Amino acid sequence: MGWPVRVRRPPVLQSKLLCLSLLYLLTTLPPALYVSFTDPGRRGCLRLLPFPSPPKPLFRYPPGYGEHRHALPTPRELCSNPVAFGDYKTALEEIHGLCRNTSASPALRYQNGRRATFAGNFSAEERRSFFSHTDDQVAIPCGFFREFPVPEHDRLAMEKCRGVVVASAIMNDYDKVRQPRGLGSETLRTACFFLFIDDATRGVLERQGVLPAHDARGGGGGKHTTVGAWRVVTLGGRRAGGGRLPYEDPAMNGVVAKHLLHRLFPNAMFSVWVDAKVQLTVDPALLVHALLVRERADVAVSRHPFNRHTMEEAIATARWRKCRDVDAVRAQMETYCANGLQPWSPSKLPYPSDVPDTAVIIRRHGVASDLFSCLLFNELEAFSPRDQLAFAYVRDHMSPKLSINMFEVEVFEQIAVEYRHNLKPGGGSGGGGRGKQQGGTRMASSRDIAGSSCERYLLKMWGESAD
Repeated sequence: MGWPVRVRRPPVLQSKLLCLSLLYLLTTLPPALYVSFTDPGRRGCLRLLPFPSPPKPLFRYPPGYGEHRHALPTPRELCSNPVAFGDYKTALEEIHGLCRNTSASPALRYQNGRRATFAGNFSAEERRSFFSHTDDQVAIPCGFFREFPVPEHDRLAMEKCRGVVVASAIMNDYDKVRQPRGLGSETLRTACFFLFIDDATRGVLERQGVLPAHDARGGGGGKHTTVGAWRVVTLGGRRAGGGRLPYEDPAMNGVVAKHLLHRLFPNAMFSVWVDAKVQLTVDPALLVHALLVRERADVAVSRHPFNRHTMEEAIATARWRKCRDVDAVRAQMETYCANGLQPWSPSKLPYPSDVPDTAVIIRRHGVASDLFSCLLFNELEAFSPRDQLAFAYVRDHMSPKLSINMFEVEVFEQIAVEYRHNLKPGGGSGGGGRGKQQGGTRMASSRDIAGSSCERYLLKMWGESAD
C-alpha cells in the first residue's frame, strides 16, 4: 500500500477574496487605461498632433524673478466641444498660402490729422455714424490723432511683419514677462513676437536683470532687445525720441496695442493678442489655423466664464472696482441702452454671448475685423479701458457684420495659463486689482432703476418684461 499523495494549493490561491481581487483588477485595468488615454475630458479640450519644438528654454530668468507665481486655478475638467488642431506643417503652409494671396484684399481708409485726443474725442452720435460702413471711400477714425511713440528701428521691424504677429504689453510694471510654450520648430522664424512696455516697466526689468541696462543716452544704437521669444519695444521716453504716451492711464496705453494691432502692423494678416497676465501654451500658428482659418471667422475669442449679458459685466466691474470711475460705467451703460443695446437672447445667435474674455484675441486682419477694432477702441477712449462693456454694443450695430468664433471657456483654459497681476500697495495700474480698495472709488449703489434708459434692458434680462 503506497503512501497517499497530498497536493497543496499555493498559499496565494487559498484566499478566495484575493483571487476575486486579482480577477477584478485584470478585468478593469485595460478599460481604465483606455479611458485615461482617450477620454477628451481627461485630456482637456485640445487634440494636438505631435510636432517638433524648440530644443531649449526660450529664456533663463534671473533667480527670484518669479514669472510663474500665483497661477489662477482652472476648475473645469470636462469639455463639451473639444477643438482638434491640425498638423503643424499643414497649418503653416495654409497660413503662408493665405498671406501670399492678399494683394487684392480691400482695406479701410483712416482719418488723419491732429485732434484733442489720441482717438479724436468724438461724440456718441459721431461715433455711431461710422458703424455702418457701406462706402470704402469714407475714412474711419481709428486713433493716431496724437503720437504713439515707437522707436524708429522698432517701427520699421513692425512694418516688415507680414504673416502672424503675436503681441502683448506691460504698462506700469503691472505684469511679468512670460514666455509662450508649445512653440513649433519654425514658429520663431516665421512669426513676429512683440512685447510693448513703458519706461516704468523697463526700469524695473533693468533693475531685476531681465533687460540689459541702457547707457545714459538710452538710444542703444538702434539695437533691439529680446527676452526669449519677445522683441521688447519701449514706448515713450528718450528711447522713442522724447515722445510722450497718449494717455495718463497706463491701461489705456496698453489698449492701443491691444486693439489697434492692424495699424501698428499694417502688413500682418493675422494677429494673436495675449494679455501679459496670460501665458500661451499652444503654438499661435495652430491657434490661427484651428480657431480662425478653419472656422472662416474674422475674430476668435473666448466666452466669459460667468457673464453672458453686458449689464452683468458692468455690475461686476463696479462691484469689484475694476474701473476707478463707477459713474463713467453707469454713463456708458445709459448711453448704450438709449442707443439700442439689448440683453443677450437666442435672437442674437450665432453669437452665443455678449461678453467675451479678451485676454486672448485672435484676428484675421480685414475690413470687418479692422472696422470692429477701430469702433471698439473709440468707445474705450470715450468711457473706460474695459473692452468687454462695449463689445456687444459695437458688434450688434456695426455693418458689415463680424464673424466671431466665441469658443468654450474650457478651450481657453487649455490654450493659456492665467496668472495674478503684480498687486502693488497704493493702486498700480488704472485697471485695479480684484478686491483691492482704490482711492476715489465708491461702491455701486442699489439705485432705483425707474427712469433709467436701461430699465427695459434690466427687466428683460431678469425675465420681468412683457416684450
